[in-house]
Amino acid sequence: QVQLVESGGGLVQPGESLRLSCTASGFPFNETGMRWYRQAPGKERELIGTIGPDGTYTDYRDSLKGRFTISRDNAKNTVYLQMNRMNTEDTAMYYCNARIRGIHNWGQGTQVTVSS
Repeated sequence: QVQLVESGGGLVQPGESLRLSCTASGFPFNETGMRWYRQAPGKERELIGTIGPDGTYTDYRDSLKGRFTISRDNAKNTVYLQMNRMNTEDTAMYYCNARIRGIHNWGQGTQVTVSS
């Protein structure tokens, strides 16, 4: 049974940083590309970025390049999202995603709020 559990969300002030974690189980994590998405209130879910199975490949939404970084620790079955210089537009629910045999699997999400 595939499980994805996000953590690390919370309230931060503009300009601050935050790191999210997603711990996975139930599938061969070290053979699976992982993605982070986010969904702001009233908006569609959007892809933040992707990391390949061994972490050497990453790709990001153009508007987030340079501020957001995805990494992974295959020994811990965990993928991370480092967010820097955050602003109010980063307020959203953040989800990790694993596509396995064509099926998208989602965690429950973790809420991030950027506010002064």
